[in-house]
Amino acid sequence: MNDSISPASRSARRVAARQARDAFPPMGVYAIRDRESGQVLLGASRNVHAALNRARFELRMRSHPNRTLQAGWDRSGAERFVFEVLELVKERDDPDFDYASELQALKDFHRLALAEAAGADHA
Repeated sequence: MNDSISPASRSARRVAARQARDAFPPMGVYAIRDRESGQVLLGASRNVHAALNRARFELRMRSHPNRTLQAGWDRSGAERFVFEVLELVKERDDPDFDYASELQALKDFHRLALAEAAGADHA
């Protein structure tokens, strides 16, 4: 163990780690947009930033489950894509709140909004 670290700083790090562990996770809806094709992949996750990081990793490793997205990445690289958080779920006081249903409702809302926007572009 490093003796140059004071007990106070060790304690402060433990407190910070505990706060980070106990913090409300960033749940939400995200999009991966292909700038060239216009394709948008929507997703919802209980940890939206981790989901976006995983998608980037899978694309870099050539193992993303969406073959169309992977093919675009393979042809043009990361510059072709935009990774964005569309909406985050707010923490509720109710311990029985159904976050999974909330995530699904938000994803459905954003899917509908994208479909309407695509329809307006073709009108």
